[in-house]
Amino acid sequence: MAIKRVGIVGSGIMGSGIAEVASKAGYEVILRSRQQASADSMVTSLEKSLAKQVDRGKIDDAERTATLGRVRAVADLNELSECDLVIESILEDLDTKKQLFADLDNICKEGAILATNTSTLPVIEMAMVTKRPELVCGVHFFNPAPAMSLVEIVPCITTNDETIAATTELALNCGKKPVQVKDQAGFIVNALLFPYLNNAARMMDAGVATRDDIDTAMKGGCNFPMGPLELLDLVGLDTSLSILEALYTEFSDPNFSPAPILRRMVTAQRLGRKSGLGFYDYRK
Repeated sequence: MAIKRVGIVGSGIMGSGIAEVASKAGYEVILRSRQQASADSMVTSLEKSLAKQVDRGKIDDAERTATLGRVRAVADLNELSECDLVIESILEDLDTKKQLFADLDNICKEGAILATNTSTLPVIEMAMVTKRPELVCGVHFFNPAPAMSLVEIVPCITTNDETIAATTELALNCGKKPVQVKDQAGFIVNALLFPYLNNAARMMDAGVATRDDIDTAMKGGCNFPMGPLELLDLVGLDTSLSILEALYTEFSDPNFSPAPILRRMVTAQRLGRKSGLGFYDYRK
């Protein structure tokens, strides 16, 4: 299973980040968004990111030009038909992902791997809407993909060994550290991380300590680079709420039951950095 051409579906931060690491690793990348304008904006974001790396001396101008030359932005899903691997990185909604996998199964060539960048949802649900469940797995990059070293490789019960070997090789070629984890909600990182983030939101809501003191305590007391409320804003409160709901559905553990303040903030569209306002104000 030699992977040379990678398709990426999704126009958000994760999609453009995965495109950057794959193209820098030498893969031909086809970026797909539903609108050509949003697909083009992903390429613009990539151009800005690479320009900063040139300015900082991390890459030279030749590498920047070569990397951009390996990326193409499209709006038509059919443009992914000849990809060896397609990674979806759309919103965390299972029905939407399942429909996309069914569409990709009809479009993509025989033998192409279909992967999901989900952080929580069951991979098997996406595999079973295709006629190639042995070629479906999770390839979970972390945000921001260019900076974060970890990739969770998630085989589901139908995934064959060749698929896992090929996706693990891709992660290694992208300079990442792959770990393999079974197909259960939250995988490794989010299953451990989100009870902590959730309880921090509960603590603030209960008035145990202020937002700033909670974040300061965890940075100063545990040497974490970010406080839990800062991290919730980075992840996105809507995404965090979806992850906690999926974890609670699977495990029925009270630690996974979303803090009421998270629901209220999502209702108010205070989603964190992406909306400009969350636990912190980013509009300044």
